[in-house]
Amino acid sequence: MHVISKKAIVSFWRVHPAARSPLESWYRVVSKSRFENLSDIRQAFGSADYVATYTIFDIGGNNFLVITVIHYNRQKLFIREVLPHAEYDRWSKEYRS
Repeated sequence: MHVISKKAIVSFWRVHPAARSPLESWYRVVSKSRFENLSDIRQAFGSADYVATYTIFDIGGNNFLVITVIHYNRQKLFIREVLPHAEYDRWSKEYRS
């Protein structure tokens, strides 16, 4: 799967250094995998969830979230946001607005 763009996770771990190792692991798995659907993703990431058009990954023991849009037919994953888990409610409210 082609991840667009790694820059988002690098920027995040510069501010949140504890996120670096789990985000690097997540990126390595995603970028070397071919996922056909959410079921495939859940085999690799059991806590992945689908909310409207977003696939949300809990990373680092549920401390961080990677919010993505995935185009399975093109094997492209777009990172929309990377957040500390505590900010999910804020994002969720903005998304619903």
